[in-house]
Amino acid sequence: MSLSSHLMELKKKHAILSDKVEEAQRSPGIDGLQVAELKKQKLRLKEEISRLSAETMH
Repeated sequence: MSLSSHLMELKKKHAILSDKVEEAQRSPGIDGLQVAELKKQKLRLKEEISRLSAETMH
């Protein structure tokens, strides 16, 4: 897998997690810990995307 396709896949996963977080926050019975875990996963993906994007610019 090339770096650009890997970045695209990470961005797709990040967008999916964003949707899941929004959906979870709208659900009245959702556990706050579940939302926090989704946000952590989303942040890890964002950091990985940023790191890989920076590497491709060098």
